Formats: sequence, structure tokens, C-alpha cells
Amino acid sequence: VGCSALVAGCRNPERDVLAERVDPHEHDAFFLWAGVNAPEALTHARTVYLLAGEIRHDDPDRFVPLRAVPHVIMAQVWLVVRIERLDWGEGAYRAVLRELDRWREAGIQLVGLQVDFDAATKGLAGYAEFLGGLRERLPEGFALSVTGLLDWSAGGDPAALASLAGIVDEVVVQTYQGRETIPGYAAYFKSLSRLSMPYRVGLVEGGEWREPKGLSEDPNFRGYVVFLVEKKAP
Repeated sequence: VGCSALVAGCRNPERDVLAERVDPHEHDAFFLWAGVNAPEALTHARTVYLLAGEIRHDDPDRFVPLRAVPHVIMAQVWLVVRIERLDWGEGAYRAVLRELDRWREAGIQLVGLQVDFDAATKGLAGYAEFLGGLRERLPEGFALSVTGLLDWSAGGDPAALASLAGIVDEVVVQTYQGRETIPGYAAYFKSLSRLSMPYRVGLVEGGEWREPKGLSEDPNFRGYVVFLVEKKAP
């Protein structure tokens, strides 16, 4: 039986007994930062998240582009915007929407927009309010994704989580800091059902990983996304 297209990579339960290093060749969904060279693994990708630009602290009205419109690839693509503030000016909104149009017009299989923001668990209500306004501006047919912290499900206010679930199409839960997997990550997965929305699990390339018990049976689990890193010089 083949793996579902929504599940990023087949997993052998016998190999999950001990933690292993995340190998991109065993997955088919990836996050690519600007400046990180596309590896061979992307040739078999089904889903790719590409960092397109940033909204920075020093200017809420400006979208800072970080990559040109990518070449047409067979994978489905999410355009990612890394943001450092939520009080966007109209110029930022216009620029992001214009970028979405440019990528779609280039023939890319564009799924939608992903927002990469370090929203504190205690600040989810305000984040949901911002995302609701952004969602209203998105053209019809574009989905909305966000990256999220492991602590959201464990410590997030139930009302804020419910509000978020009604706005975004998916959350990519990050299980790492820097280049390493967060210690004790498995404990957080016991509360992921509180998210009440589709989610993927973000793994860092080369980080340790052992799939928590019951994860693959969760109906909201949509697979893995491997965050690719620049290789260190020998």
C-alpha cells in the first residue's frame, strides 16, 4: 500500500524504536530558507515551503524580498513570509499579495501563504486576530498556513486555539531550535489533539527523531516537513 500524498515520507515502525537522524531522502515535504541551496532531495519533493521574504521590526510597511520567483517545479509550493511584527502597514499587505500573484502567474502550483512568526503561547489571541484580517485579504483559492511552537497545544488558551483553528488551514509544529531537536519533545505530543486543526510536524535536517506513540493515528496529522539547513564547511 503506497503512502498518502499528504503524508510526507513513509516510515518503518521497526526503525522508530530508537531515535535516528532526520534524513531528507526519507521524506517528501521540505522548508527551504533563503540562502540554503536546494539539495538533491528536492527532486522527489511533493510539497515545498519557500521563504520568499520578511516583514521586519524596523518597517511595518515594507516587505523585504529574499528570493526571486522560483522556477516551475512539480511540487506543490507554499510562499512563506517570515514576520517580526503584526501591525503591518498597507504597503506590506499589498506587496505580499502581489508576490502571491507573481508566483501563481509563473505557473507554480501555489497552495497558498505560510506565515512564520514566533507567536508566544500567551499571545495566541492577538495572533489569531491578525491572521483573521490577513485571511480576509487573501484571494479566493489560497490557503493559509502558520508555523507553531510545541507549547501551543500544552499551554495555549482553549478559546485562542479554537479561534486559530477557524482561521488557518494548517499549522507546522516546530520540534527544533537551531540545528537540534528540542529535548523532551515527545511529552508535548500528548496534548496536540487540543489544536483541533490539521498539522504537520516540522523536523530539522540531521536532528534526532523518534516518532511519538500514536502520532500517525491522529486524524489531524498530515505528515512531516523537513527544515533543510546549510551544510557546514568541513
